Amino acid sequence: MSFPEQLTDFAFFYKYESHLQNLADFAEKEDWDYKYTEYEYDLPVLSNYIKYTYKKLAEEEKISITDDGKYACFDTGLMTKNQEPIYAFFAKNRNKDLEPWFFTQWARKGDYCLNIFPVLPEMAHYFEDPNDLVFDTRLEIRANVEHIIEENKERFPEPFRTMDLYMVQTTFKGALDNAKMRVRRSYKIAIPQYYRGRMQLLLPICLANPNKADIALTIEKMDGFYRASTILTLDMAYNNARQIARPDKDWLQP
Repeated sequence: MSFPEQLTDFAFFYKYESHLQNLADFAEKEDWDYKYTEYEYDLPVLSNYIKYTYKKLAEEEKISITDDGKYACFDTGLMTKNQEPIYAFFAKNRNKDLEPWFFTQWARKGDYCLNIFPVLPEMAHYFEDPNDLVFDTRLEIRANVEHIIEENKERFPEPFRTMDLYMVQTTFKGALDNAKMRVRRSYKIAIPQYYRGRMQLLLPICLANPNKADIALTIEKMDGFYRASTILTLDMAYNNARQIARPDKDWLQP
């Protein structure tokens, strides 16, 4: 069975932001807000997490529908404070001019409403090889520094965003060398993210303070080396990394 690519085309959420807050309260305590970026609505990280989790589940056809076609659910990948999986539960939308489903509630695995499903759906799956989650210290990192900076200078914090390009390049190259040394001494520094169907790793780039990341560098494994592709703000990096798992690292925290 095929499903719409976007959650907003799959189901209608009455008072969407209220449902997001309910989920944040229901799940393990976690900070779902951006720290460095202005946002128009609360819990932007959680909102993106749910939307992209649905998108992956739709792609994998891991959304369960009852035999009578009246109810649907999917695994959010989140856990309650008591470590029970949380599912999104939907009823068939009686208004045929709107989305096919109507969001009803967030449900624990043990909730009565889920008993109508003989088998509950699985979580989203992002990788086949666990080695993709770990930085391979044997491989070099190649970066077109000039191109990365010129294409993404607006993602730098001040004063680097408005600094002379040569000065930014010089500072960035030094920070990149430090990041390379750091990740080779501790491969756990590299944090995985899922982007456009591929696994990538995030590295901290410390421009002003060696103990505080200012931006994140994305690297992707090629044939025999890592290619540095772009830089992300810390909010963007956390948002992407959280899709796979809650980052348990010092440098990338909300």
